Amino acid sequence: MPIKKIHFLILFLWAFLVILGLASRSYFPIDETRYATVAWNMWLSGDYLVPTLNGIAYSHKPPLLFWLMNLGWGVFGVNDWWPRLIPSLFALASVFVTRKVAALLWPNDTAIKDNASLILIGSGLWVIYTTALMFDMMIAFFTVLGIWGLLIAYKTQSFKGWLLFTLAVGGGLLAKGPTILLQLLPVALLAPFWNKDSTQKLDAKNWYLPILLSVIGGAVIVLAWAIPAGIHGGTQYQHDIFWGQTANRMVNSFAHERPVWWYLAALPLLLFPWLLLGSFWRGLLNGKSIWNQPSMRFCLAWLVPVFLAFSFISGKQVHYVLPVFPAFALILAKLICDNKVIAKRDFIAISVISIALGTTLLYLPFYAKTHANLATWIQQIPLWLGILAIVYAIAIFFLPKKSSSDTIAWLSISSIALVTLLMLGIMHVTGDAYDVRPISKHVKTLEAQNIPVAYLGRYAGMYNFLGRLQHSPENVTTANINAWFDAHPHGRVIAFFDDISLVDKNQTEFMQAYKGMAIAVLNQSQFAAQKNPDVQN
Repeated sequence: MPIKKIHFLILFLWAFLVILGLASRSYFPIDETRYATVAWNMWLSGDYLVPTLNGIAYSHKPPLLFWLMNLGWGVFGVNDWWPRLIPSLFALASVFVTRKVAALLWPNDTAIKDNASLILIGSGLWVIYTTALMFDMMIAFFTVLGIWGLLIAYKTQSFKGWLLFTLAVGGGLLAKGPTILLQLLPVALLAPFWNKDSTQKLDAKNWYLPILLSVIGGAVIVLAWAIPAGIHGGTQYQHDIFWGQTANRMVNSFAHERPVWWYLAALPLLLFPWLLLGSFWRGLLNGKSIWNQPSMRFCLAWLVPVFLAFSFISGKQVHYVLPVFPAFALILAKLICDNKVIAKRDFIAISVISIALGTTLLYLPFYAKTHANLATWIQQIPLWLGILAIVYAIAIFFLPKKSSSDTIAWLSISSIALVTLLMLGIMHVTGDAYDVRPISKHVKTLEAQNIPVAYLGRYAGMYNFLGRLQHSPENVTTANINAWFDAHPHGRVIAFFDDISLVDKNQTEFMQAYKGMAIAVLNQSQFAAQKNPDVQN
């Protein structure tokens, strides 16, 4: 595919994802709303050294994302769209840098870089998280940037390569902390594995010493923030950012809350549709000699140690593996490209899974009507979502083209359209269940009237940014809520209820659905009239 054409296609697909993603939903509680609030607090206070949440130093994440949000607000004014555009820009940059990596690994096969970029941008989980206000797309970018720098340093022995590697380490540390070292160091230190047949010798002086210096350089970048932030934030904040968060997470990392095989079992869906493509499996089974190629060994040294490490770490979330998706895309592209033509039979598994998905979506509303424990919005899932998945399952058999590259392009386009439209449809029927803008605006109205507001449980900053609040609701418990009302007789409390049907709607000032529960804003008498409010922690 011509360079200009593939670039245009990537930009078009990215724009499609961003526009529909921004239009279809607001910030998801509690992670996205919390991160937006931390940045909002930074904006209000003008303190760019120490992020805060509820008036307390927020040590769980480094400040880069919060800085970028404030930078955009400084240019465009405070708005809802800029923060969610930031991870989208990192996602787009990751796709283009992945092309650079592919060009260095396979300089004589331009199809691989085209296919890898389309596989990456069209992978199911990548599609979903492109507009998610999370840290993982930033880490994905700094990971692939470091990989690119590492390859430049290997092939040219130039300063540029090590500079990129250093910036990747420093940027990753500022984005999400030491996880960037897990992403980059294994492949760098495993050079004897992927360089074993080369005449180029990588010894301590020309390889391992520059790696060490790059890590030190990256550490210097993050310490330029961390040292003054620690001094400014106090003793507890110093402990948390230099030791507490990293140490605590490492201590708890082998509790096996989810089984070791969890990521492996989820991969076909996370990388949908590519792991279900028959030509990938043919390449995997028939291309034994491929795995002896330095380029494929490099990708394995990048992917396998990180994937295994995350498999053994207890706190598994699907988005944690996004930084290794470029490695998956490169391997998939190579294996699929070796099959010059993708046949109709290669789509059977994708079709079966899509039909199963469509059937499930068609059945869910009827199932939900007889199971009161499920969220009520499930009953409202439109039939067209299930029909769309089934139509996709049939339509993909018309995709095979003369070349595998053209087929991959069309499969990427159709898969992005499917996943995005399914998201759009689900978000539409959930209504306010995952949208806390209504209650945020109500709390803002109370604040404007100088009415104190309390939160029953531990407040995670869900309403501050969306409501543009100047102050956070005060945390209260069931043990001290009556004393709080005595001290604030005109105050309101935000309370949650597991079963919305048990809420006395006549005794609420404001109520909205929230996931499978309900949120209510209550005065003292209304709160006393309710039964069994839940404490949110």
